[in-house]
Amino acid sequence: MKKFLLSAVVTALFFCNFTACSPTSQWSREERQSLREMLRDYRRMVYLNNLTEAEYMLFSDNVASAIETAYPLYTTFIEMPAVNDTVQYYVVTTIVEQLNTDARNMRHIFPYKMLVADSILPSGLDRIQQNAFYKCLSQRVNQTYPTLEDFIYAVAADTTSNSAVANLQRQCASELFGWTVEIVEVDVVN
Repeated sequence: MKKFLLSAVVTALFFCNFTACSPTSQWSREERQSLREMLRDYRRMVYLNNLTEAEYMLFSDNVASAIETAYPLYTTFIEMPAVNDTVQYYVVTTIVEQLNTDARNMRHIFPYKMLVADSILPSGLDRIQQNAFYKCLSQRVNQTYPTLEDFIYAVAADTTSNSAVANLQRQCASELFGWTVEIVEVDVVN
C-alpha cells in the first residue's frame, strides 16, 4: 500500500510539474515565438538598440517570462483589447528594473563607441577596462543622484559637453586611464 501511495504521489507531482499545474507550461513554442516577434518592435528604443543580440535575447526572455507568469493562458493574453499596451508596459517595467538593480547597465545608456566619439574614452579599451569604467561611473552616478528619477532628469536636462554626467565620465576616465580631455571654448568672430 505504501508503494502504491508513493508512486501515486510521484506520478501526481510529475504530472503537475509538466502539465496543467505549471502555469509556464501553458504556452506553446509557437505562442512564445509570437510574443518574441512582438518584442522585436521595441528593439528601436534607445536603451534596447545598444544591446548586443545576446543581451537583447536575455532582455526579451525576462519580458516574456514576466508576461507568461502574469497571463498563464496565452489565449487570455492575446485576446486582451490592449495587448500591445500590456507588452509595452512590461518592456518599460523591465528596463526600469534593470536600471535600478544593475548599475552596469550604464554601458547601454552611454555606449562605449559614443564615449570614444565624444573623446571621453580612448579607443581600444578591452572589456575589463570598459567594465571598470562603467563600474566607476555607476558608483559616481549613485553618489551624485539619490534617485533614478534625479539621474534621468539630469541626463534629459543636460545636453552640453560640460554637463554634470559628462564630468563624472571624465573623472572616471582620468582616474582609471590617465585620460584627460580639455574643453576649450572657442570664440567665433564674424
